Amino acid sequence: MDAVTLSELRKPRAYPAVSVLMPTGRRAPENRQDPIRLRNLLAEVRHRLRDDSRVAPDTADDVVRGLERAAGGLDPRHAADGLVLFAAPGGEHHAFTIDQPVDERVIVDTGFATRDLVAAYSRTPRYWLLVLSDQQTRLWDGVGGELTEIVRDGFPVVPEEYEEEGEGRLSRRGQHADERRPRLMRDVQARLDRVLARDRRPVVVAGVTRLQACFDELAGPRVTVAGRIDGSYERASASTLAELARPVLQAYDDLREVAVLAELEAARGFQRYAAGLQEVARLVDGGRGEHLVVERGYYSPGVKSGGESIPVAGRIGSLRGHGVVDDLVDDVIETALEYGGEVTFVSDGFLVDHDRIALVTRY
Repeated sequence: MDAVTLSELRKPRAYPAVSVLMPTGRRAPENRQDPIRLRNLLAEVRHRLRDDSRVAPDTADDVVRGLERAAGGLDPRHAADGLVLFAAPGGEHHAFTIDQPVDERVIVDTGFATRDLVAAYSRTPRYWLLVLSDQQTRLWDGVGGELTEIVRDGFPVVPEEYEEEGEGRLSRRGQHADERRPRLMRDVQARLDRVLARDRRPVVVAGVTRLQACFDELAGPRVTVAGRIDGSYERASASTLAELARPVLQAYDDLREVAVLAELEAARGFQRYAAGLQEVARLVDGGRGEHLVVERGYYSPGVKSGGESIPVAGRIGSLRGHGVVDDLVDDVIETALEYGGEVTFVSDGFLVDHDRIALVTRY
């Protein structure tokens, strides 16, 4: 799943757009009950659609079949911590497995409940790994623990002094003098800038000290350096580089959470701050959300009435009707993204002084 797919899934659908979320086990014996739990959730969908006067029987059957097709298309060999199924009238259906637990629930609305996908996407480290070398500078696409080498946009960068002999070997055509290094780094920087213009992510930079120093002198404003790996790794494998990047990214994420708290306190001083679900929801609905910060495990069912979002204690249960929202937090997240706001998920308990959800406003 990429940002484009996520954006498409967030768009409104015809009612009833159904989302089914279920925690799953990665291996036996934890996963033995998964098929039974899924059947029970699909039965709940049938009952809810059958009892909904707004849904024609044929439409209800169409949506349930879509969920069944989505579930049937999953590869059981690729188990994860959570299962997300979507279906909407007209045969649309989607299935995702994500590497984070989800709360078991069924949501019927005019759009898909993408909150857990957004959380998984936001929490999964996405970064560029730039491996500097006098001979061949390589760029890697990092998603979670996976690395894939980029072989487009001018990468890998091979200096004019070298030529490829085949099978990844390089031979020197001329003397590569130290004074030519800045030219090489300018070339690398220009190509990296083009990549970051389309997909801006933090960059982990690997290389010997002299190359990193030269790169730093030329780094443009688009480059956010998440951390460094010292040494010569131009021939290192993807698995080796991913393992080296892991602690670097963990340290970067820890610092980022601390920076979020500092940003919230600064926004409070400038009176561009809000906390608590009802106040945050009101401002986000008005298009004023610049940066929404949410604890990962925060959910709250409720009712939207008269322009206000009113949380309801516990689960929705038998509460039905116009304005009922299975998860107000999900609704706030979706709205913030639609208005072009940034959303950051932090650890549970991290926003204890901010009522679990906080907002930096645009004005």
